[in-house]
Amino acid sequence: MEKELKVNDEISLREFIKKTKEWYQYLFTKWKFIALAGIFGALIGLAYSFIKKPIYTATLTFALEDEKAGAGGLGGALGLASSIGIDLGGSGGSIFTGSNLTELFKSRRMVEQTLLTPVTVNGKVISLAEMYIQDKEWRDEWKDNSKLKNISFLLDTKRKYFTRVHDSILGVIYQDLSKNSLSVAQKDKKISIITMDMSSNNELFSLRFCEVLAKEVGKFYVETKSKKARQNMEILTHQVDSVRAELNGAITGVAVANDNTFMLNPALNVRRAPSARRQVDVQANTAVLTELVKQAELSKVTLRRETPLIQVIDRPILPLKKEKTGKIKGLFIGGIVGFFSMIFFLAVKKVINELDV
Repeated sequence: MEKELKVNDEISLREFIKKTKEWYQYLFTKWKFIALAGIFGALIGLAYSFIKKPIYTATLTFALEDEKAGAGGLGGALGLASSIGIDLGGSGGSIFTGSNLTELFKSRRMVEQTLLTPVTVNGKVISLAEMYIQDKEWRDEWKDNSKLKNISFLLDTKRKYFTRVHDSILGVIYQDLSKNSLSVAQKDKKISIITMDMSSNNELFSLRFCEVLAKEVGKFYVETKSKKARQNMEILTHQVDSVRAELNGAITGVAVANDNTFMLNPALNVRRAPSARRQVDVQANTAVLTELVKQAELSKVTLRRETPLIQVIDRPILPLKKEKTGKIKGLFIGGIVGFFSMIFFLAVKKVINELDV
């Protein structure tokens, strides 16, 4: 039994070597086709290196402010205010921290707001969406399409007035940018610095889109995180103004009442009642105003503590990083692809011919 297995193994090895020689001899006889395919592929790769537009990448790095850092005595003051029922607003929570913040950069809302932002191109102010359409040369493709040829993204046009066609175009642009051009990530988990990369064939578009997107996200992020604190500050400011107006009215009322009782017979005390009531109003409003002013000042400090929340470290600077397929690289890759493509084609052809026989 062992001898039979050994013989079969030897036969299989011999057959493998024999087949290898056959394939080598077959491919060697076709060396001209393989060489021509390699040369043709190299030429295609060289042509591609000339035709392919360079890719410009704009990079922006930023860090999130640590809300706990620097709180110090303010945290104690806020805690004391909270313990007696005073809500001065606080952190907006962790809804947009870490990975959530990186996804916010790639959200459709932020990308669309960025695309509708005005930029100056060749002395003309247009939106980034129009700039993208010009780069892709879509206008030439839309000339014969009645639905698309008159579509434009004008400045100062509110989003709610866009048609279904506008939404479709913005959706296509968003899908392309979010999947192929925009990258937001925290490259080192030990460092709380986030890097945003924006790549396109237009250097100015990459630069402007990167800067505007960071601005839009920062604005939305700050407003969201500090919304509660801002609302409390506005309410307290309104209350302070109202109580101050009441206090001023009470003070004026005391003066008027005193004028009415000037040189009054001391026996007629009932005439002095309005003045006494006004004095009580003045004291009460003074106490309320004093407390409200304290709360209002604390609310302002709270709002300042939560604004800003994003600190930009490095901004993109012209000239941007440029990536272009080199001539030698195009020749080499094209030649390799052509070489192995011809080998694959010849191998498939040989197998098919053997099966037909």
